[in-house]
Amino acid sequence: MSVNVTFPSGGLRLAGHLYIPDDEHLPNNEEAAGRRPAIVVGHPGSGVKEQAAGLYAGRLAERGFLTLAFDAAFQGESQGEPRGLEDPGHRVEDHKAAVSFLTTRTDVDPDRIGLLGICASGGYALTAAATDHRVKAVGTVSAVDIARQFRLGADGTQDPAVIQGMLAAAGAARTAEARGQGTQTFTLFPDTEEEARRGGPHVYEGWEYYCTPRAQHPRSAKALTWTSVDRIAAFDTFGPLDLLAPRPLQMIVGREAVTSWMSVEAFQRASGPKDLLWIDGATHTDLYDKDAYVTPAVARLTDFFRAHLTRTR
Repeated sequence: MSVNVTFPSGGLRLAGHLYIPDDEHLPNNEEAAGRRPAIVVGHPGSGVKEQAAGLYAGRLAERGFLTLAFDAAFQGESQGEPRGLEDPGHRVEDHKAAVSFLTTRTDVDPDRIGLLGICASGGYALTAAATDHRVKAVGTVSAVDIARQFRLGADGTQDPAVIQGMLAAAGAARTAEARGQGTQTFTLFPDTEEEARRGGPHVYEGWEYYCTPRAQHPRSAKALTWTSVDRIAAFDTFGPLDLLAPRPLQMIVGREAVTSWMSVEAFQRASGPKDLLWIDGATHTDLYDKDAYVTPAVARLTDFFRAHLTRTR
């Protein structure tokens, strides 16, 4: 079970679901009435708190952590115009704002807060944690740097002309908007299964998760604003990774994920305590909701966050 909460981020109100664990689920050395360890859980790009982020938040709450899944600014139930803007700088701020919100709660120990990011939020969580010492431990699932994905493609082999064409379109969109032609957007997913399959395995994976009864949600973004593109292209989630140490990092990635190279690169750049868990047989989106893969991921995250956020005596 979760409760609805809101909190400020950069002048906007963000919507979240707060999962409060039952006392029976607290670790043996935790006081039921005291302040608890807490984890902020960020959703994938285009996702909402009711999807993968909420699943992981709920599972971790069952294991004794107070968890917060939230919608990014400009998306889901959170405030922000234009709708569908993906602003990496604001997304990092959203994660820090979620940490700030948790520090105001009397049932949270402000010295025992962690971050968990999934997909794009895996990248955003790394940046947020690296530059916010209030975060004591950070975990990722299917982490990507959204800038690398746009510039280089999900598998890292994209023709450089693609991002140049997108930047040209983004500039044209800004001109159109300045001339009063309204918000300019581009779609994220193909219209049909046939078109999705023609786009390759990763395109089909995303379509099948977001656009079918498997996980579709009415507030999940199906388009982004063109003004997102130049913001994304200039971002580098891995840039400040040297600032994360000595705080620990746990990364989890599917062995079959075409995006796994980004988690590997981030892992190699991190210099502090770190672990990379490969989930055999799992693709990128398999780790969003398929129990055979989510269960071992949650088990490792539970051990990791208990080791670094649970009070010892």
